[in-house]
Amino acid sequence: MRKETILIVDDEKEIVKLLDIYFSNEGFRLLKAYDGLEALSWLQQEEVDLIILDVMMPKLDGIAACMRIREERNVPIIMLSAKNTDMDKIHGLSIGADDYVGKPFNPLELVARAKSQLRRYHKLNKEASVKGNEDQLVFEDLVIDTGKHEVCVDGRKIKLTPREFAILELLARYQGQVLSMEQIYNNVWNEPFLDGGNTVMVHVRKIREKVEVDPKRPRYVQTVWGVGYKLDGPS
Repeated sequence: MRKETILIVDDEKEIVKLLDIYFSNEGFRLLKAYDGLEALSWLQQEEVDLIILDVMMPKLDGIAACMRIREERNVPIIMLSAKNTDMDKIHGLSIGADDYVGKPFNPLELVARAKSQLRRYHKLNKEASVKGNEDQLVFEDLVIDTGKHEVCVDGRKIKLTPREFAILELLARYQGQVLSMEQIYNNVWNEPFLDGGNTVMVHVRKIREKVEVDPKRPRYVQTVWGVGYKLDGPS
């Protein structure tokens, strides 16, 4: 049986060594890189299930590496950084990361977060393979194919991260109904809401930037002020 593979990318060798111990003890296969370019090279050679990506690195930093990865892959990405302000976290999430963990961190918490991301990722892929091509949700020119795990707008394929796709699919499943940020966060992240409001808003903004002609005047993903978000009913 194939072991799940995690790519750890950090220029601090002691952190890489520490994470190697913790994740290996949980039965994962580890790949190690010490800068963004080395990480991209691994992705050309190996099938990777999750990436733990440091922000501050030589040659190619984590932000640039994340953006490059997101051009081609939907693999879950957890960003690590000593920069822990809300704006730093929002920026990391906005460029495609699925989670953001500040340094110093608890290795056991990071392992738990990685497992949560992997469960979500594999669940989405499993549902897609079971449903096949027949499950399409159509909203005028927006087509959400949950079988292929694809989104098209006016016939053009849109690349969404796993979290973005999960949010859009959730809104589509409850077409016309308003879902609060807490409901969205609980369903997509499978974690207590706490301060997840900013996280949801960042992801919704990224979805709009990708699927809307004018993100400031959204046609599909509507804000109901003081309540939450909804996707208008299909044609």
